[in-house]
Formats: sequence, C-alpha cells, structure tokens
Amino acid sequence: MPRKVTHDVIHRWEGNPVIDINDISFRCTNIYSAGCVKVNEKFIFLITFESPNGCTHVYYGESTDGIRIEVDDRPILSPDKTGLLAEYEGRGVLDARITPFDGKYYIIYLAKSKHGFVLCLAETEDFKNIQKKGLISQPDTKAGALFPKKINGKYARLDRPNSGGSIWVSYSHDLLTWGESEVVLSPRSGYWDSHHIGCSTVPVEINEGWLIFYYGVKKTSTGFLTRIGTAILDKKNPAFKVTGRSNVPVLSPREPYERIGDIQNFVFSCGAIYEENSTINLYYGTSNNCLFLGTTSLKEIVDTCLESEKEY
Repeated sequence: MPRKVTHDVIHRWEGNPVIDINDISFRCTNIYSAGCVKVNEKFIFLITFESPNGCTHVYYGESTDGIRIEVDDRPILSPDKTGLLAEYEGRGVLDARITPFDGKYYIIYLAKSKHGFVLCLAETEDFKNIQKKGLISQPDTKAGALFPKKINGKYARLDRPNSGGSIWVSYSHDLLTWGESEVVLSPRSGYWDSHHIGCSTVPVEINEGWLIFYYGVKKTSTGFLTRIGTAILDKKNPAFKVTGRSNVPVLSPREPYERIGDIQNFVFSCGAIYEENSTINLYYGTSNNCLFLGTTSLKEIVDTCLESEKEY
C-alpha cells in the first residue's frame, strides 16, 4: 500500500479519498460512512449515500486491495415502501455495521423517519440477498453494533440511546428482543469526548478484551467537534470494567476536508478491517462528502488505550 500521511495514531492514506462523488455512476448528494468486512481476500463495503431528494440508501461495494472500490449502481438496502418498516424507514436507511457470526453476516443499520431514529437488523450469507428482520431498539437509539460472539450465552450489542449520550450494552436470546441494558462508557468532563459518545466499529476480540473504536463529541464555542477514540472492554462483562480508554483521540479533524463541509470539524466511522499482519484499516466519513482511509497497527491502538493518564 502507498506511503501514508501521518498526523494522528490513525495515519491518513496519502491518496485519499478512496471514494468521492465523481467516482459514482448514479446521482447522489452526499457520501456518509461505510460498514466493512473482509471475506476470502475480498473487501466488502456497505456504504451510505444520500440521494437528491434527501433520502439515504445503502450500496454494496467491493475491492481486492481496500483502495479501488467498485460500487453497484443500485442500492442493496433501501427504505421499505410497504409493511411495518415503511413507517420507520421513510427518510432513509444508513450507517450499516457488519458482524460475521456463525457463517452469516448480521447488519445493524439505522432507520430514520418523521418519528426519529431506530435500529434495525438484517442478515445475509452472500451479500447478494439481504433479509430485513425488523426493529430491534427503542426510539431514538443510534450506533448499534453486534458483538461477533455470544457473551454468557446471549447475543450482545452496543448502542447509544439519545438521552445521556453514553454507550450501552444490551442482550438478547433471539436477536430481535433486547434488554438487560447497562451503561458501558460515558462522556468524560473536560476530555475530548465530554458531550456525547457512540460506538463506531463492531467490537473485535483481542488478548486484552473487546476493542472498539468510538466517536466522541465535544461542544465548543463554534459548534460540535467530533473525533474518534478507542476503548477496551472486559471480555466476560463489557459493562463491568473498562480495561483501557484513549485519553486523546486517535483521529481528529485536521485536514480541510475534515473541517469544512456539510458538518464542520467531523470524522466518523462505521467500519474497520483487521488484517492478519495486525494492520487496522479504518474507513471514515468527514465533513466533505467522501469516504476516506486511515491505517494504524493493533499495537499502536492498544498502547494508546492502556497508556496511563498524563497531561497533554
């Protein structure tokens, strides 16, 4: 892969962006973020695009190198026009996060309508046919990410209810009915993540626990500043103990395309790919309607999470 430009723990690829509007064969007004997974040496992406009427859809993309991404010209996930989901997907579907689990791929995505936001679940075995399973959260819940294995015999997911601005863990026996919710991470006064936080990427199991990337928002005199950090959660009970948490962001808006656009000072991710050589590819959206790539190493991320508190 070409040399990277380095400013943060996440090192920006110098050829960014990996996708912009000019690369797309259909009309769109915005590119959000992308959930991703690697299957048999193929990079698979579920990318959110906004159509000219303001409705969001999720499109399938694939790549052999993680950089040159071919995007289908028709969405793989769109709002339902009839049935129960039609009432709650009327303004779009977005922010798909992909979790491999027992030979299937489960997709938690966000639905938006005049009623607000709600999490929904879909599943696929081949990314050719995706089956929607239904609503899986209370109203105004965002940033849902399914763990890739059961915890204490139950499915587990992270999410962010709108009230309070914290990340919670919830449990289920059937993937549809969720409860036993507990707070996992909360905003920290004075830190870069002081206003509200939410899960960015699907948890991945490492030696130290469950590793997640999460977004943190700080309120400033000129508006919100959205950055990305990391945390390591306890393997047996994610709400019991936070093994490590980054005191500084691993990715902050620094470049013009991350500071100026539809949303100011904004970086946001729904997906990372962990390579066998311990490289992490983080795909993220920004202020400027494009999809970007940043890379780092697992060691850099773990060291940042476990670093003792100090003055910066």
